[in-house]
Amino acid sequence: MLSLLRASHIGPTAAVTFISFLLATSLWWEGPAFVIAFGIFLGQLLVGWSNDLNDYPDDLKHNRTVKPLVRGEITSKQLLRAIKICAPFALIFNLFGPLGIKGGLLYLFGVGMGVAYNFYFKSTLFSPLPYALAFAALVSSIVISTDRTPPIWLITCGTLLGVAAHFANVLKDIDQDLESKIKGLPQRLGKKVSRIICASLLIGTTLILHSLVGNTPLLVIGLIAAAITSIAPNSVIFKSLIITVIIDLILLLNAVDSELGSLVI
Repeated sequence: MLSLLRASHIGPTAAVTFISFLLATSLWWEGPAFVIAFGIFLGQLLVGWSNDLNDYPDDLKHNRTVKPLVRGEITSKQLLRAIKICAPFALIFNLFGPLGIKGGLLYLFGVGMGVAYNFYFKSTLFSPLPYALAFAALVSSIVISTDRTPPIWLITCGTLLGVAAHFANVLKDIDQDLESKIKGLPQRLGKKVSRIICASLLIGTTLILHSLVGNTPLLVIGLIAAAITSIAPNSVIFKSLIITVIIDLILLLNAVDSELGSLVI
């Protein structure tokens, strides 16, 4: 079980689930929020597992022993079976839970984009597109579940954070990706340009959210941390990225509470 969780890219999976829970509690109450978060967790499992399944030959080539498949802790057959078991539960929880048919379909569209990235978009010029659509779909699906229309600023921030996450995630493996002829947009642009793009997207997100809920101390911290991602070494860039994301998350939740309010049921 632990090996399967690690194969799902448990860090990002847990982060997306937790953020979704916090966003859901801003619009619902804790009961439905837990169900929404669990459905989103199941969807993220599918994205992470399909990523490791598809990347296994390349991970083996580069000896990425942090991955359970490469370490031999699980097999491709076991991972495929886990995907087949998880998929119907992901459908049920998202379509027939608090997200509803519209919200559930939108989130599952985002999951589909994540899987499509793993099997196709990862090596194309349009590699950021699934990230942009998936993150925008995630935040929008929770708003739609309350019969509200997602505001443009929320969709925009979701899109910007998604693309920033893509560039940041690729940075650490660019050299190995190029060796394996994986040429998404970040690999084609190179490390320097990708860092600048990542920082610019994070700065843009922080400024948009600050315009909705002014908080000068958070703005300054967020902008500094975002700017550092353009010049920092690999050992620091993800720490500064995490700081910026935390700042943006605080601002985002405050903006949702201020602009949309809570749904009383």
